[in-house]
Amino acid sequence: MSSAVGPLRACALATAILSSPVNAQSNGQKQLPPVTVEAPQQKRDATRRPSRDTTRSPQIARSRRGPDTPAQSAGNQIGASRVALGVLSAQQALKEINNTPGGVALVPAEAYRNSTVANTIKDILDYVPGVFAQPKWGDDTRLSIRGSGLSRNFHLRGVQLYMDGIPINTSDGYGDFQEIDPTAYKYVEVYKGGNALQFGANSLGGAINFVTPTGRDQYPNGVSVDFGAFNTRRLQANAGGANGSWDGFVTASTQASDGFRDHSWGSSNRISANVGYQISPDVETRFYLNANEVRQRIPGSVDRTTALNSPTTAAPVNVANDWQRNIDTVRVANKTTIRFEDTKIELGAFGVDRHLMHPIFQWLDYRYKDYGGFAKVTDDRVIGGFRNRFVAGFNVLNGTIDARQFVNTGGLKGAPTSSLLQKPENYSAFAENSFYFLPNVAFIAGTQYLFAVRDQHVNFSTNGDLNGRSTFSLWSPKTGLLWQVDPTWQVFGNISRSAEVPSFGESVSPNFLNPALPNIPFFLIKPQTATTFEVGTRMKRPDYAWELTFYRSNIDNELLCLYSAFGNCNVTNANKTIHQGVETGAGAAIFREIFVGGAAPDKIWLNIAYTLNDFRFDNDPVFNNNLLPGAPRHFVRAELLYKHPNGVYFGPNLEWVPQAYYVDSANTLMTSAYAIWGLKAGFDNGGPVTGYIEARNIANKAYIASASIIDRATSTSPLFEPGTGRAIYAGVRYRW
Repeated sequence: MSSAVGPLRACALATAILSSPVNAQSNGQKQLPPVTVEAPQQKRDATRRPSRDTTRSPQIARSRRGPDTPAQSAGNQIGASRVALGVLSAQQALKEINNTPGGVALVPAEAYRNSTVANTIKDILDYVPGVFAQPKWGDDTRLSIRGSGLSRNFHLRGVQLYMDGIPINTSDGYGDFQEIDPTAYKYVEVYKGGNALQFGANSLGGAINFVTPTGRDQYPNGVSVDFGAFNTRRLQANAGGANGSWDGFVTASTQASDGFRDHSWGSSNRISANVGYQISPDVETRFYLNANEVRQRIPGSVDRTTALNSPTTAAPVNVANDWQRNIDTVRVANKTTIRFEDTKIELGAFGVDRHLMHPIFQWLDYRYKDYGGFAKVTDDRVIGGFRNRFVAGFNVLNGTIDARQFVNTGGLKGAPTSSLLQKPENYSAFAENSFYFLPNVAFIAGTQYLFAVRDQHVNFSTNGDLNGRSTFSLWSPKTGLLWQVDPTWQVFGNISRSAEVPSFGESVSPNFLNPALPNIPFFLIKPQTATTFEVGTRMKRPDYAWELTFYRSNIDNELLCLYSAFGNCNVTNANKTIHQGVETGAGAAIFREIFVGGAAPDKIWLNIAYTLNDFRFDNDPVFNNNLLPGAPRHFVRAELLYKHPNGVYFGPNLEWVPQAYYVDSANTLMTSAYAIWGLKAGFDNGGPVTGYIEARNIANKAYIASASIIDRATSTSPLFEPGTGRAIYAGVRYRW
């Protein structure tokens, strides 16, 4: 155990004695913040401000128990009228994110935290259209937004992850889900594609930001217990409070599971904390700590027959060589917020120490030391009688990777095979202006500039690694319109550019090359660029909500698997590809007053999210106009819940992939179509006690949840990840 994170188990228990009382109102059954909550009062009297806030409406990211959420009570500002300046409430974040003329979503914790086991990122993002998230084993998940990172058979690429605005991805672009604790956040923001401009995101998939509570939030103290199938168990606790200018919050969890498949057991210990100090009513600084200790066995991908007929079976080589992915991480950061009359400035810096211990085909021992900073200015004022909102900033994410590999002998570190020093650098600057030429219509234009470096020095290698350096200089402009039809309804459209710089993994090691093809080391891989056209609309009203987005991305040099050797996918640049699709979601009270009438009637609530993916080569010299492998054409998630005003709810849910999808670029081998269903029941009236019981895949159907991809597959290609069989989970949470 790393000494840096060894005390996590103790910290999880220590949170119980750090609590302080909170005044809070019951939040009933509502799950999304209302439109009318105002931002913190600035120095100038609100009557002198333009009445622009009344035209904004929240993104319709829905709770699974309905689209309504209460306002936070005034009493949650402990001991004072202060609010956190640098961490928006869910209400404020919804208003902020709705300034985006494109595909975005905000998922409040109440949408998943109190009614599901919330083991993985899939539990958070299940009902966000356009997002395909499927667990593979443990916390590891195959995540793709609008077809991003389809060729990445391990780790994450194509979506940039942030925690409180601080990067989770490594400085060369890799991402891992082991550092995500679904119990730790108060809401999650999803910015698809070029809509993630403000984060310096440079990828087709965009960015996801996980936001933790502060000591000034409602219910800062709590404890929860979850348990269920495959010997899954989790204990989580959090504590917080405020005293005058100071506030603090800490949350910790310890979790373990034997896993559905053989050789898939794992455990994790995680802690997140922040301390804020308000220097004045308009200046706040906040310090963050995040640490993780994860130990996870890897069952591996298997062939299609095994996946569908013996889904618990692990790949033999994974068992023989004890494949694992173990991570220790410590992340520290500071963010300072300064508020003026019409302007807000945010400044921050961070450092990350990540140790990856990863016995697979070789024993990977990687030490990442990442660091960086950011600055952002937001100016929202009336100029010449017109509202104008200007946002600009810069981001720096640099690091060093001490990448050492050894022979893997039954899970033990053997003789060294390589030692590399990799130095990625990323500098981005952005600016975006929204000019309201009509009171409810804005013209939006912006751009981002990215300068990136990938530098590798080979100290020693028997793997054929090469010295090399590549630099990238990329502009990503964006323009769009945002029409606020009424306070609950928006229409938007935009044209944006995105660029994805390759990581060190986007390379073809010389000793793995197809002899018929030239060497393509990492420093010759080109950046992936895309131009995306997007139109859509979203609405939220008391008893129904919906969103609908159409998009098309024309992509140059997409990072794809075009050929392979020894069963391994080698990622290189395709010529031209097309990603297009439809993202739609809806929630509605289809029946009301079944047994209870009045101002708070009972309801039957329908939630549905549907994604249409059409990803294909565009006159490729080898694969013509074949479909791109790795993602289903249709993906449906639906839920029907009866909700009683006393907080009781129950009902079925469905996950449906009606059409199998290809796993190879040659379009010769497919997954299988499937439909799985479950049931959940629970109690949540917005008060201090919540509980749930949930049954998943009740029919115990064998299905393929996700798949790795390759250029040309055979019937024995080990590419498939079996879905989890029948499982029942339960949990209870107490907060105050």
